[in-house]
Amino acid sequence: MPVISMFYGVIVLMYYFDNRKHQLPYIHVQYSGEEAVVSIPDGEVIEGVIRANKLKLVQAWIEIHQEDLMADWQLAVNGQQVFKIDPLK
Repeated sequence: MPVISMFYGVIVLMYYFDNRKHQLPYIHVQYSGEEAVVSIPDGEVIEGVIRANKLKLVQAWIEIHQEDLMADWQLAVNGQQVFKIDPLK
């Protein structure tokens, strides 16, 4: 499970071959024992729970890095190495 970024205690992961359960691109987000699946296009929680203030940070990060995330998504679903993405600063 490749970690693609970490910021403010939030860990963002993108799994390989992970496009079968949900029909849209997404990331996995972990924070302090909480886990959520968040869509890349709109930053909505698809599954799980994450604190609202951390979700807002993740949504801002998604908006800034949407092109990089979509490129990583294409690599990941094809089983290729994904790239790290700059954290939210």
